[in-house]
Amino acid sequence: MRRTRLIITGAVIGIIILIAGYIFYEKTFTAPFLSDKMLENLKTSAAEQNELAFMQPLFQPAEYPENDPLKNAYFGELHVHSSLSFDSYLFGNRLTIDQAYHFAKGTSMENAIGENMRLTRPLDFIAVTDHAESFGLFEACADSTISEATTESCQRFNRPNLKFFLELREIGEQRPMINPLEVDEGKERARFFANMTWDKIVNIADEHNEPGIFTAFAAYEYSPVLPESGKHHRNVIFRNSHVPKNAVSGFDALSEIDLWNMLSENCKDPCEFLTIPHNPNRTWGLAFASHTIDGDAYTIDDWKQRDKFEPLVEMFQVKGSSECSTFFGSTDEECNFEQFFPPCEDGEDTGCIHPTSMARDGLKKGVLLENEMGFNPLDFGMIGATDNHNSSPGDTEEWDYRGSSGAFTGPAKSRLSTGSRTTLINNPGGLAAVWSEENTRDSLFDAMQRKEVYATSGTRIRLRFFGGFNYQDDLADLEEPIETAYSQGYPMGSTINNFQNKSPAFFVLAEQDLLDAPLDKIQIIKGWTEKGELKEEVVDVVCSEGRAVNSSTNRCSPIDTKVDLTNCSFDKSRGAKTLKTLWTDDNYSPNQNAFYYARVIQNPTCRWSTYDSLRYGVEPPKDYPATITEMAWSSPIWIKNN
Repeated sequence: MRRTRLIITGAVIGIIILIAGYIFYEKTFTAPFLSDKMLENLKTSAAEQNELAFMQPLFQPAEYPENDPLKNAYFGELHVHSSLSFDSYLFGNRLTIDQAYHFAKGTSMENAIGENMRLTRPLDFIAVTDHAESFGLFEACADSTISEATTESCQRFNRPNLKFFLELREIGEQRPMINPLEVDEGKERARFFANMTWDKIVNIADEHNEPGIFTAFAAYEYSPVLPESGKHHRNVIFRNSHVPKNAVSGFDALSEIDLWNMLSENCKDPCEFLTIPHNPNRTWGLAFASHTIDGDAYTIDDWKQRDKFEPLVEMFQVKGSSECSTFFGSTDEECNFEQFFPPCEDGEDTGCIHPTSMARDGLKKGVLLENEMGFNPLDFGMIGATDNHNSSPGDTEEWDYRGSSGAFTGPAKSRLSTGSRTTLINNPGGLAAVWSEENTRDSLFDAMQRKEVYATSGTRIRLRFFGGFNYQDDLADLEEPIETAYSQGYPMGSTINNFQNKSPAFFVLAEQDLLDAPLDKIQIIKGWTEKGELKEEVVDVVCSEGRAVNSSTNRCSPIDTKVDLTNCSFDKSRGAKTLKTLWTDDNYSPNQNAFYYARVIQNPTCRWSTYDSLRYGVEPPKDYPATITEMAWSSPIWIKNN
């Protein structure tokens, strides 16, 4: 408890110091967050960075594979904010939703303080997910007939200050949330402005959507606020441009159940949607709880709605990994990867990890619920995203990290400071990878619904994962194994009925991102219940360079690779370009309901904080990792006992 109090006290002191710093700098509490002088100083500092302190990859043009019934891997982003989000705008971002699409297609642009941003490789698909609670604000501010109160709010919004910012946070934490625009302009007029924003978003997505070339989804974020900077948000993704007239926001829907109900009422065929909860680690236990944000218990019908509308979970983004925690029964050392919250202690509700905060715990709870209800409402697939507020979707390369919150997280000098808004514990975020026949809205959306998707921590590792009971023994030795893997089994995201009472076998194949480091190993994670108790197991199933797996520890010996911290070059001679194997769970019991997913671990490379240290000409921070072992996580396969 003492340690936790110290952590909380330190956080409070840090916030006080940050606020005091702003006040001291500007001499008044009502001064702007970002004065012209502050922006000028930040731009000067950014211009002084040494961007040639390390090698940078060359731009790679987009590739457009042909339609393939065995599926292509498409990499994209389903969670990014443009200046249409009120927080992004307050952070100094002025890059539009249209610019976000151009960035995704490979266009270079500058952020709020003049740092250059560009993807090394264009994305295949994106959904710009601006906060629905912001909708209408910019349209109202551009209208000459708005009320005096709205005019004043618009002026304060364009010159944000601490007092205004704190007022907005207070509004956001109210239950129910209050729409200031509705208070000042009336309900009908506030809705009119909000619908103008939503129409604009849908139209721009249509303009940028190019079937077979680039896919743009109409989307937004539903954002109810939790205390202590907690999140219980969901991204709403639509299959096509047939969308409801209104975007359901936190002002409309108190909980996710209300969200699903309202969307269902207003989204009829050919309209179709799915929702994606994100960063479960900051939901303060709500992510996989059996109750809503207001403590209302889930009914069986609520669980059925969640199962229908929520096939995916965003388990990696700028706020860290939400895969697992070593604090709740796991001995998996990789659970510490980009995860920095402590476990909750008695009496603690916020700023800590609950047993219902992490994706693996949610998957295990789903197996338990299936035993109780006869179906699994938490059989979700896994994706990554950025959640950056810079209008730069998919900008996940460690060397190119520019923070995630406009002018408040740059330049390098600021990012390396523990006093910055986005601290050293954050990261560039991850990507969503989809196995789909073609790059179109329908094909990608179908793949997301069947959960044939996976998450990466930012690189473009290619990961295949199949399961079944009738795989031929030499499957991994075949030159072209994928057709056989489909014909004799099922891909990631599938539920397999065990009619044969046999042990399941899993085929896994991973290919290196050729612009990044070689691969170290592949692991398979299993979760199940035994006599009502939740269990898990982590097994190294194939390791690079022929290293054997120790039968007593289920681990292979560590690989010795080097990263030169003076220029961030890494050892390309160690590890593997491709890893594959067929693994059978010899410990499977025929009466088990279980899930399995694959995790790929890459050799180490420089973490973003080390790249920024080179830019700034200082030693890497000693209290944070200098390197990172990038990962990829498949969606699970569920084995259902009959």
